[in-house]
Amino acid sequence: MSEVVAKAKLAGSVARLLAKLTASQKNEALSIVADSLISSADSILAANREDLERGRAQGISESLLDRLALTEQRIEGIAEGLRQITQLPDPVGELLETIERPNGLKIYKKRVPLGVIGMVYEARPNVTVDAAGLCLKTGNAVVLRGGSAALSSNRRMVEIMHDALEHTFIPKDALQLIEEADRGAVDEMLKLNGLLDVIIPRGGSSLIQHVVQNATVPVIETGAGICHTYLDETAEPEMARAIALNAKVSRPSVCNAMETLLVHSGFAASQLPKLAAQLRDAGVELRGCPRTLELVPFAKEASEQDYATEYNDYILNIKIVDGLDETLAHIDKYSTKHSECIVTGNRVNADRFLNEVDAAAVYHNASTRFTDGFEFGFGAEIGISTQKLHARGPMGLPALTSTKYLIEGNGQIRE
Repeated sequence: MSEVVAKAKLAGSVARLLAKLTASQKNEALSIVADSLISSADSILAANREDLERGRAQGISESLLDRLALTEQRIEGIAEGLRQITQLPDPVGELLETIERPNGLKIYKKRVPLGVIGMVYEARPNVTVDAAGLCLKTGNAVVLRGGSAALSSNRRMVEIMHDALEHTFIPKDALQLIEEADRGAVDEMLKLNGLLDVIIPRGGSSLIQHVVQNATVPVIETGAGICHTYLDETAEPEMARAIALNAKVSRPSVCNAMETLLVHSGFAASQLPKLAAQLRDAGVELRGCPRTLELVPFAKEASEQDYATEYNDYILNIKIVDGLDETLAHIDKYSTKHSECIVTGNRVNADRFLNEVDAAAVYHNASTRFTDGFEFGFGAEIGISTQKLHARGPMGLPALTSTKYLIEGNGQIRE
């Protein structure tokens, strides 16, 4: 029996028990796990250094190394995410609807766990804890398969979580980590119908599309982030610069970072040179349309492919547009429906943008970097869904549940 099948069966063997636990039992367990992660930070950082050294030796880019890297502050943030999850209402068992039929049947609709969740993700070790916390809080067992670049970090954190769970009501078998580095392990997970109830991929577009195109297990598709910020003609200059800089340089390796800046021609003439210089000084390589190059001579010319690329790096496209209609057309063509922003003082334009842009998160006068479960008050997120079925946007606790109908009768039969 392969590691994938064996661990999926272990997770499934305790799924029924996990689904019966109370909110207080689950919250207590997650609090113990959070404390254990903090107290074991030194060993986590040591394991992470192994991953970083291996990554540098393999030539991994700086932006990917940033995703991979853990610090004491990031570990504290991971633990705080778990603690926030314990403060959130437990959706399991929530009564969503009550129906009384003329024949006397009473029908109740309530939330229940999905069952056993398979999580496939890349080199972001924080996802290991975020996914475990969200799944366990919602009564789901979880089988994790992180990127091989983060194997040492993931293994150590799961060891710590297993040790902590030994002292709680949550069985440690509810949390499984696939350590097989070969991609065949992912392909095997995608076909585990009957053992896994759903697969959630989280990472770059190639990983996500591979899962979507090859899985027979149902998939909740999380999306790559080709995110846009549009600076309208009436944008307040200082606000516009602050939002654009934050959206690109605060952490360019993440999916909610801006990849293309759209600038109204009336705003660009007076404001784009200063903003472009600030972006350059922050280490960003600029690629622009011909009109941009006239105002920003140090920018490179952007290609059609550039506008369709999620860089996850210090690279930014700039395009000058003549109004909202052109902006909306560009976003409609290139957006991955993740996060889009308009900076404007025009309420009519803001409302049009908010209502007409088809994306999971649409912003007015705020950075796209807020598309995040922690920032939305969810404690953490299992991923950011860009699909329209079941869940969309940052997926917190309710997104990890399904529904069940309970029907009470007193002898009714169907005629």
